[in-house]
Amino acid sequence: MRKGRENRSIQSRLIMIMAGMMLLVLAVNLYVFRQTRTMVQTIDSVFVSNSTIVKLSDTLDKVGSSMYDYLSTRGSSSLEDFYRYEEDLREITTSFNDQNTSSPMLMLEKNIREMSEAYLEAAEKAIQAKRGRNVEEYRRKYADSKRLNGYIDDAVYALNSRRFAQNSRNYQMLQNTMGVLEASSMVMILTAFVMAMFLAVMLIRAIFGPLKELAGAADRVAAGDFDVDVRETGSGDEIAVVTHAFRKMLFSIREYIERQRASMEKESRMKENALAMQAHLKEAQLNFLQAQINPHFLFNSLNAGSQLAALEGADRTQDYLGRMADFFRYDVQKTGGSASLEEELELVDNYIYILNVRFSGDIHFDKILDQDIRLSDITMPSMTLQPIVENSVQHGIHDDHEHGRIWLYVEMADGEDAPDGQPTVMVTVSDNGAGMTADQIMCLMESGRGKTDGGGVPETDGDEMASGSLAGTGKEETAGVAMGNVMARLTLYYGREGLLRVSSDGPGLGTQVTVFLPLR
Repeated sequence: MRKGRENRSIQSRLIMIMAGMMLLVLAVNLYVFRQTRTMVQTIDSVFVSNSTIVKLSDTLDKVGSSMYDYLSTRGSSSLEDFYRYEEDLREITTSFNDQNTSSPMLMLEKNIREMSEAYLEAAEKAIQAKRGRNVEEYRRKYADSKRLNGYIDDAVYALNSRRFAQNSRNYQMLQNTMGVLEASSMVMILTAFVMAMFLAVMLIRAIFGPLKELAGAADRVAAGDFDVDVRETGSGDEIAVVTHAFRKMLFSIREYIERQRASMEKESRMKENALAMQAHLKEAQLNFLQAQINPHFLFNSLNAGSQLAALEGADRTQDYLGRMADFFRYDVQKTGGSASLEEELELVDNYIYILNVRFSGDIHFDKILDQDIRLSDITMPSMTLQPIVENSVQHGIHDDHEHGRIWLYVEMADGEDAPDGQPTVMVTVSDNGAGMTADQIMCLMESGRGKTDGGGVPETDGDEMASGSLAGTGKEETAGVAMGNVMARLTLYYGREGLLRVSSDGPGLGTQVTVFLPLR
């Protein structure tokens, strides 16, 4: 309930105060109106009772006069007047009391009603006797009606006297009531005025108190004092909203000043390090340019050797040197960029050919391709498949070339294997060699994730992998470096993880490496 009161806006408060004042005025007016109406009804009842008695007396006289005129002249107009006045008299007496009661006035009304009935009955019989020419009967009934008429007049006079006395008392009571009504009305009006003034003063203080405090705080902020604080009003109205926004503005200004101070300090430190970094950068650029010369020099040297072998007629030597040159030309042109799947498979073929020349054809390699896949339309990071095949040779079937085999499959991934359920080409390199344990697979996958955690580029590029493999280093860490490099470049190229999977049934049971290539 308190929370609802605190969330009222200034507009709603003003509306409530105005509504309260109007309700007070309405209540006073209703009270005065009700009391006035009661008094008017009392006065009306006095006038109605007096007018009813007067009307009863007049109608009674008219009934007697019309009856006497008819009995004297037997005129039809007199008879019509009699019946009309008879109906009026009956209608007047029906409003009188007809029950026994202890009230003298009500008993007088009952007697008048009953005597009026008897009087009309005697008058009717007198008229009927006159019409029947029964002189004795109509004279007797006329005498009865005259006697009843006198009784009714006496009762009406008594009733009128009693009602006059009662009306006098009612008039005195009305005077007293008017005095009380006047006093109570003044008290209620003054009370409503005092309450309205009190509510108005409280509302003005609730509105302008926080506004005054907020204005003072704004002046201090304009003078440069940002350590000022403004209390929350907790009223939930527009002023509370403005106060809350002002507090948030102060907090944001303080936070911005602090960030600017920290930024300036950081910028100062960075400027101090900039000079030292420029010297290291120049040295690194020189080393990078020098490193580019070596693969180009080797590629040009192999081309020269291939041309010399062609001139001397050494066809096998020319083919070997030509494939070596193609291998390093791909290394120079594609490293760090994109390549098609067709180019990657051609590089693998050249790599297997070079190894078979070196190992006298002991490398058994089979390639199974889905003919519905357009290899030239699928792009991927360069130097992706060759390191995987190299690992199968160096670490899978290295100790058993005679029985070891390597298979390369290119096929469409089904819905369960495809990452995110999108169309994906799946390249699997499988061997029947040494296999891997679960811990070795975990370490291999962690090496790939570690290369991209910092948001940088892979630590080892294709030049290092290719040169290391052909040189035949045979180091165990080469597998982790090469595979980690491939995983890192796949993640950076496609913007997602989980595009390389390694599985093995255990030591001596071979290894399967699967690369997923989402179709763009």
